[in-house]
Amino acid sequence: MSHSAPPQDIHVLIIDDCPEALRPLSSLLHSAGMRLSLVTEPRQAVQRAQALRPDLILLDVHMAQMDGFAVCRLLQEAPLTRRIPVIFLTSASAVEQRLLGLTLGGVDYVIKPFAPEEVLARIRIHVQLAWRDHPADTAGGSVEANHQDPDQTVLHAAMRLIARQLEAPPPLSEIARQVGTHDKKLSAIFRRYLGMTVFSFIREERLRRSKQLLADSHLGIQDIADLVGFRSAANFATAFRERTGMTPSAFRSRAQGGPQRLSD
Repeated sequence: MSHSAPPQDIHVLIIDDCPEALRPLSSLLHSAGMRLSLVTEPRQAVQRAQALRPDLILLDVHMAQMDGFAVCRLLQEAPLTRRIPVIFLTSASAVEQRLLGLTLGGVDYVIKPFAPEEVLARIRIHVQLAWRDHPADTAGGSVEANHQDPDQTVLHAAMRLIARQLEAPPPLSEIARQVGTHDKKLSAIFRRYLGMTVFSFIREERLRRSKQLLADSHLGIQDIADLVGFRSAANFATAFRERTGMTPSAFRSRAQGGPQRLSD
């Protein structure tokens, strides 16, 4: 679709396992000339979105198979869907839920019950903004990205989730739930693509992040230990030396071009 297309050419994908309550809104969108597609199985949502490449997605939170936050995480990781604006349309009204939805990439968060006319106005606003900011990503534009293996999408979502909560990662089962799968499946995906367990990835990510912080900042060793999930500077220094053969201070000195110290 051209970014100069009129509003009635908007294609909206609705992801909701109980869409009956949205009939007044669907009728209004139809009468406004918009094209609607529906996904009631959230586990199929990312693949359908990649195939349809809608202009905007309306996404529920409370769904049986997979919650809307997990769906949004996966949409953000898939190359063909990461720039499609997502409006959460849900009864999940807690402040924490609204903040999470916006943090995960949602452009708007509308709480049920709502006025259909308001949702229509928000759809038009966010689609026009998307066309203005990313005209090449619209349905008629040229997109170089290809469909991504669903397991790779899950992998990238899990890796990002871990990186954002590195100081205290959730348990494996919770990580899996938040990316729309189960712990055995997630473990198998990590072994297949990375050749390591989820726990091993967390350990490697902590080492990578700590090296970055040591080289690029002047944070104290205790601060870095806190940021990457160690209980104390001493535990961090011991683990770091076991993995790299040098202390954090020696690594920092070498990385920043100063004299090396043999111990902390």
